[in-house]
Amino acid sequence: MEETSPKILVVDDEVDFLELFVKRFQKRGHNVAAVESGHEALAYLEENPVDVVVLDVKMPRMNGIEALKEIKKRHPLVEVIMLTGHGSVESGIQGISHGAYDYVMKPFNLEDLVYRIGKANERRQLLLGESIG
Repeated sequence: MEETSPKILVVDDEVDFLELFVKRFQKRGHNVAAVESGHEALAYLEENPVDVVVLDVKMPRMNGIEALKEIKKRHPLVEVIMLTGHGSVESGIQGISHGAYDYVMKPFNLEDLVYRIGKANERRQLLLGESIG
């Protein structure tokens, strides 16, 4: 299988975190965009193809679980990795039960997240192949 760099959307209400995330992933050659809310993520996905969404669980107005449900309803082949920032394994597991590919605890190891994004993208590519063929 040809390795491709996934198109990543990171969703978090912490602007400093978003800027650091984008800078570190762009430095590695990834195509990454960032938005600050679940509503903005849904609007972005309507206009832009994305392979993997990295989605914070705890956000104001529309939390990560609510955003995940809408993303999977509207874009079932987009893979989602949940970010849990409060030591809550339960919210990560809840995300998986609603269709998330995986979850990562904050603070996270960058190499670990890059690996999980790659695996999520591989799964997406396999699912796309199955839906086309």
